[in-house]
Amino acid sequence: MSEGATRYDVKDGVAFVTFDRPQARNAMTWTMYDGLARACDSIASDANVRVAVMRGAGGEAFVAGTDIQQFTAFNGPEDGIAYERRIDAAILQIERLKKPTIAVVEGWVTGGGLIIAASCDFRIAAASARFGVPIARTLGNCLSVGNVARLIAHFGPARTKRMLLLAEMIGADEAYASGFVDELVPADALDEKVASLTDRLKVHAPLTMYAAKEAIRRVLEAGLPDGDDLIRTCYGAADFKEGVESFLAKRKPAWRGQ
Repeated sequence: MSEGATRYDVKDGVAFVTFDRPQARNAMTWTMYDGLARACDSIASDANVRVAVMRGAGGEAFVAGTDIQQFTAFNGPEDGIAYERRIDAAILQIERLKKPTIAVVEGWVTGGGLIIAASCDFRIAAASARFGVPIARTLGNCLSVGNVARLIAHFGPARTKRMLLLAEMIGADEAYASGFVDELVPADALDEKVASLTDRLKVHAPLTMYAAKEAIRRVLEAGLPDGDDLIRTCYGAADFKEGVESFLAKRKPAWRGQ
C-alpha cells in the first residue's frame, strides 16, 4: 500500500495541509509525519501565511491514527518511548505555530488523528465525523501523558475515560456539545465555513493571537507529570504484540494482561 503524502499548498495567505492516503483512511506513515513536519516549518517561516488549515483527503476520514503496519518493527518498550516522543514532537510543532490553525474533519478521527485535530486551534466538522482512541480493544498500547492531558482539556475526564477505557467513539453532535468541535456543518458547506473563518482570522492582530495561543498552551502544559513508565508498561507487553498481530490479521485479540 502507498505510503501516502502530506501535501502543502498556499493560497491567499492560507496554508492548506492535506493528509493524502484515502485508501487507508489517511492513516499516518513516517513519510506523512515527515511531510507534516516540513509543512509546519513552511507555515512558520512564510510571512505571507496568516492561517493554516489541516484536512484529510477523500472525505471518509481526517486521519485514522498511525498505520499499524509500522508497529511490526517494534522490539520492546524503548521503541514505544521513541514513538510517543516522535508523536509528541509533531503535536508540539503544530501547537507552537504562531499562526491560527483549523482542523476540517469528516468521517474517522481516531488515535493520532484525534490528537492532531486537538492540537489545532479550531475544529470544523461534518456530521459524519467520529472521534475516538479505541486502542483498548485494538492494539493494547497507550497514549503519552501529554496526549491524555490534551483530551482531558477538551473532553473532560469522564468522556476521556469513555474513549480510552470503553473504546467508545464520540459522534459529531456530542463533540460539538462538549466544545471540542467549534462549527458543525453539512459536508457540502465545509469549504464555505472554512473560507469564512480564515477570512476573519487573517485580519486579526498576529502577535495578539500568538500570545493568546502560547499562554493557553503554557497553562495546559504546566505541571505535566512524567509518564514514561506507563508507555514502557504497554509497549513492552506481550499484549501489544498480540494487538498488532491480531489487528493486521483482522481477528479479535486475546488479551492476557502481560
